[in-house]
Amino acid sequence: MQKTMKKLVIASNNPGKLREFQFLLQPLGIEVLTQAQLGITEAEEPHITFVENALAKARHVSRLSGLPALADDSGICVSALNGAPGVLSARYAGNNPKSDQRNNEKLLQEMQDVADRRAHYYCVLVLLHHADDPQPFIAEGEWCGEIAREERGGGGFGYDPLFWLPELDKMSAELGREEKHAISHRGKALKALLEKLKAS
Repeated sequence: MQKTMKKLVIASNNPGKLREFQFLLQPLGIEVLTQAQLGITEAEEPHITFVENALAKARHVSRLSGLPALADDSGICVSALNGAPGVLSARYAGNNPKSDQRNNEKLLQEMQDVADRRAHYYCVLVLLHHADDPQPFIAEGEWCGEIAREERGGGGFGYDPLFWLPELDKMSAELGREEKHAISHRGKALKALLEKLKAS
């Protein structure tokens, strides 16, 4: 990977995701660029599955940049809500504007009288060497927990203040950066992706 890839564009404008990717990819010696740095607008995400949306984002950024692109589509899936918010996680409470706080408030409202609190974060990563790459690298990761009844913790982003980890007796938002990356859906997906790349 390091021999063939000097630069990589992250297909996201989400500052929380960008911080995580830059931290996780730092040891590889690859220059990580963002689509915003290159003046690339966000891709449409019209699909109902994470993998289709990730592919759409990676193709969009790779085509406009002429560089390899890494896209992530991820979200939280709540068992009692039939997998919602799912692919709509970032815009669960609407787009005007997108807001983690409003999304969390809506989820708490939806779960107000629900006993089954099981949920999991899911992440799929797609890496394209070029926009028409017929063999994208695809990896996924899942992180199981529960939806708490109130927010706690000041770290992370998205639904982290509500994502309860019973085995750690902590919210995701209470984890340190390295601790989170070692067990999170995105950390697992990136580890799986890097293993695939090394084996290729």
